[in-house]
Amino acid sequence: MAGIWVRAILLGICLAAGALAGPAFLPGQAGRWAGLGGGLGVFLAAWGAERWVRRAPPAVVFGGGAGVFLGLVALAALRAGLGVDDPVLLVPLGACLAYLGGAAGARGVRAFRAAPGKPGVAASIAPKILDTSAIIDGRVADMVDLGFIGGPLVVPQFILNEVQGIADSTDPLKRARGRRGLSILERLQAMEGVEVRITDQDFPKVKAVDSKLVSLAKASGATLITNDFNLSKVAELQGVRVLNINELANALRPVVLPGEAVQVTLQKEGKEPGQGVGYLEDGTMVVVEQGSGLIGQPVKAVVTSVLQTSAGRMIFARPEGVEPEAEGGKRRRVWRRRA
Repeated sequence: MAGIWVRAILLGICLAAGALAGPAFLPGQAGRWAGLGGGLGVFLAAWGAERWVRRAPPAVVFGGGAGVFLGLVALAALRAGLGVDDPVLLVPLGACLAYLGGAAGARGVRAFRAAPGKPGVAASIAPKILDTSAIIDGRVADMVDLGFIGGPLVVPQFILNEVQGIADSTDPLKRARGRRGLSILERLQAMEGVEVRITDQDFPKVKAVDSKLVSLAKASGATLITNDFNLSKVAELQGVRVLNINELANALRPVVLPGEAVQVTLQKEGKEPGQGVGYLEDGTMVVVEQGSGLIGQPVKAVVTSVLQTSAGRMIFARPEGVEPEAEGGKRRRVWRRRA
């Protein structure tokens, strides 16, 4: 509400200044109307600049401001060198030089920020935007605490509102997940040496939350941290660096090769007849052939194959000391003709 009043006062000042300055350029009522139009144009330009400053990264704003300043310095130098004092010439020339200087400064800063360097260094100092799935998951707090994630953590206001909405849900499970997410944010803010920013930057024309996240990451040059597989792929297609916690967890699971033995407790039957399913300590699913009769028992199984899927890694094995069954579940007999 305060911003609306400030803009209204600024509009009034611009219109009053234009009405007073207009007759100096054009006599009579025409000059007054021209001054009002000029004052309105100045207000609209200032409003557009304010919106750009709020959305652009600070470094880009600084570069644009420096470019505008250099453009005005060039205007002063041209005015002194040419000895021209005609405002009809100086005003549009100054506007052009300021615009060109600001555009060149902002573009130069963007190019410098996007310049290729060491990927590890760039990833460590770049801001990290957290989405709802990463906040509720909670593992990001452990990764930050252990030093595997650096740089400032950014939480958009629309993501905070979404987490709060989940915490206020009537569904007990959703409410618990939302409250867990708020607790994770409190834990991150309480960590020493960790910067957590709550940004009000939004994209009103973009409706979907995932699209807002991608737009914010592109505008700020930040890295997106998420557990959402589809969001990860969409962001990567648009050139946004993504850290998917689930993919990282899958990559850090121990490598098991065919022929190695694993210890697993079978918990249920598999999809195919005779299969038993268990899980390793890291959550990897182990499908044991001929293990349906060993449900509830710890089994030492020999790995036969490993399948990597988008959902994670699956291990196929058979109990140690048990030979694989022939096709059809029975051993084939070899008939020999008597001599």
